[in-house]
Amino acid sequence: MSRPTEPSPVVTPPAVAAFRALLTDLTAGIAGRPLDQALDALLNQQHGADSDSYRQLKAACIQGVAEGWLCKYEGGGLKYGRIFKPADDLHGFSIDVVDMQDVAGPHHVHPEGEIDLIMPITEGALFDGRPGGWMVTPAGSAHSPTVSNGRALVLYLLPNGRIEFTAKH
Repeated sequence: MSRPTEPSPVVTPPAVAAFRALLTDLTAGIAGRPLDQALDALLNQQHGADSDSYRQLKAACIQGVAEGWLCKYEGGGLKYGRIFKPADDLHGFSIDVVDMQDVAGPHHVHPEGEIDLIMPITEGALFDGRPGGWMVTPAGSAHSPTVSNGRALVLYLLPNGRIEFTAKH
């Protein structure tokens, strides 16, 4: 007589767990702060393109795309995916990463704001006209996210995972 099999546990690859740990540390430092220009300046000062934390996050994103656990979906010239839903250890933020090259993404509104980590893969690539680093947009802001001058990865932190896609303007 055979024994019933138990479901296999979900195994998180070490790289995914390490990536989450980096984001847990980052979100702990910004939890509860308004999404405004002061936060934009703070993130660029403490975690800007010349910092170790930026280099670690960029390396983890490049690794995740190469290994296939980031940007698993493709459509409209974009590779994208939500890697983490909002969670307590991420201080209520969801985490998405998008791989874009000379393309505008779908227009959307940020009901609670959005924090973007811009990681050019092509030197000189821009996201909404901004170079590598952080961009914070307040609640109610909207855009068609655009990468120009090459390829960039963009990591999105969304409070409570909230985003509303709209018709392009």
